[in-house]
Amino acid sequence: MKAILMTRPGEPELLQLAELPEPSIADPGQIKVQIKAAGVNPVDTKLRRRGVFYDGALPAVLGLDGAGVVVETGAAVNRFKVGDKVWYCHGGLGREPGNYAEYTVLDARWAAPMPKSLSFEQAAAGPLVLITAWGALYDRGRLRSGQTVLIHAGAGGVGHVAVQLAKLRGARVIATVGSAEKAELATQWGADEAIDYKNEDFVAAVNDLTGGRGADLVFDTVGPEVFRRSIECTAPYGDIVTLLDIGDTPLGEARTRNLRIGFELMLLPLLRDLEDARLHQVEILEQCGRWLDQSQLRIHLSRVLPLEEAARAHVLIEGGHTSGKLVLVP
Repeated sequence: MKAILMTRPGEPELLQLAELPEPSIADPGQIKVQIKAAGVNPVDTKLRRRGVFYDGALPAVLGLDGAGVVVETGAAVNRFKVGDKVWYCHGGLGREPGNYAEYTVLDARWAAPMPKSLSFEQAAAGPLVLITAWGALYDRGRLRSGQTVLIHAGAGGVGHVAVQLAKLRGARVIATVGSAEKAELATQWGADEAIDYKNEDFVAAVNDLTGGRGADLVFDTVGPEVFRRSIECTAPYGDIVTLLDIGDTPLGEARTRNLRIGFELMLLPLLRDLEDARLHQVEILEQCGRWLDQSQLRIHLSRVLPLEEAARAHVLIEGGHTSGKLVLVP
């Protein structure tokens, strides 16, 4: 089969098309999937640049998100049959091969039925960002109806679904974006207000929009400086949830405001083999699939590229100029 190999950490051009043996089912609970599309996420670019999570795992196939067709099932599988369409978040961290390939094998428990209304490309763009946004807003952030949430990078891969999930929970949504075009997109996805952080101080804007109180929940997808400044526009007793390491960010003002600080690393269940948490992630995909089929949720595709252009996809993501998601098609 064709696959994209990472042979060592480095620049995007190190990702090379290669011919590998097709994987085989090794456990009665597994399914073999012909991958029709693979999502590309910022974590893929970080792993390519710094190395995968497991020693001695190179060469490796990256890519956590996949969508495809079941072509074989293990003897103990009754959840799926040959011909079923599935989507999932699995592999790509170094231990199991990822989805920049034509085939994969995974435990049937970690896949969900693909939403009927989606193309393979749209489905492959969804799992990681939906699980991440759900975990940050609903699980870590405890978002409730009537609250105000600030979502940073509201037109990005995680941000654009976070805006929609927050609206589905009945929240008022303020999103930060980097251009007028992205502000329009965020508004289309449901944001009540969009702040162009390049031309406006988002802290002052949020405080102004909330009568000086601040947002009840802040979702940081950017990094330490944005996290630090967000403390100043979070309401007393509010929550800040971040996807990133906050380093040595001073937390005096957060303490003064009695803020709860949460971290959302959706990779944790995969890295630590937390079975219940992985099953929860599949439940998230099942519920989001229902919302997608009911047109209550949308996945925005920025670009679809052939598998052999994986390096170009990484360049586009690292350039920071995309909205929504990028997908590779074998």
